[in-house]
This record gives sequence, C-alpha cells and structure tokens, in this order.
Amino acid sequence: MQSPISSGRYGHLTGIGSFKVIEKERNHYSSIYGKIVDHYGRTVVADADVDMRVPTGCKFVPAPMPYFMRFHGADGMHAGYLPGYAASHGCVRMPDELAIAFYQAIDVGTPVTVFGRTPRSSQSYQYGRQPMRAPWPWSRRDGGPQYEARPRIYESRPVYP
Repeated sequence: MQSPISSGRYGHLTGIGSFKVIEKERNHYSSIYGKIVDHYGRTVVADADVDMRVPTGCKFVPAPMPYFMRFHGADGMHAGYLPGYAASHGCVRMPDELAIAFYQAIDVGTPVTVFGRTPRSSQSYQYGRQPMRAPWPWSRRDGGPQYEARPRIYESRPVYP
C-alpha cells in the first residue's frame, strides 16, 4: 500500500529507517501538540504545545490523530491535513480514506520503512511554512508570475510490503 503524506517538518523530522507498528489507536490525541482556544472555542494559538502558557479563560486542546499507528517513539501514521509539504511534528499524516484503509489492513508488528529526507532550508522551515510556489508552471502569456515555477515536495514516505 502507498499514500501521499505530510511528514515531519524541519526541526521535527520523521525518523528514517526500518520499524514495526507497535501500537494502534482509533481515536488518539497528541499528548504534546494541539491548539489553545478561548472560552468561545476560537483558536488563540494554532500551533501550541503543552509547555506554553495558557492565557486566563483559555484552554489547551490536544490535536486529534485518528487511526493512529505508532511505529517509533512518538512517531506514527494517522489521518490528517496534507498541505503539500512536510508540516508535522514528526508523524506521517495521510488522507482520511487511506489512513482508514491502512489502519484496517495492518496489525501490530507490521514492518514500516521510512525513507527520503526533508530539505534543510532555514528560510523554508524556520517558521514552519514553505515559500509560496505556483501549483503549475506559469508563463507571462497566462498573466501569471514572471517566472517559471514547479512545486517540489520532498518528504519521507512509508512503504509496506
């Protein structure tokens, strides 16, 4: 099986190597990462962790990680948002329907191989975002930007036998 993914961003890289699934949990929540919301449920801090000071009247809400399949330390595969670049804190995010398929198809002990690498660009990942790139090649005739651009996505991908 294979899936498009979003892996660990610079500073939170997904471990590379051969592993085995060591835990499966249908409704898992991060014990470290999430967001801070006010008493109306509005997000105050979108990329929060448990060590951040929570303002009065707000609370920390752990990030949901449905169909979680842990394979190394805190790293695991789960359903989540794929922005088109490495954006997680080390986990391997997959589209919902594929995370469900993986979760149903594999058992604890299933081998997992993570390979590839995230580019080390301090400008790209220093603030957790990728520089803007056109979704397809542009030219002056299209009225698009005055340059040619192609998206480049460098990520680790889990591979299953």
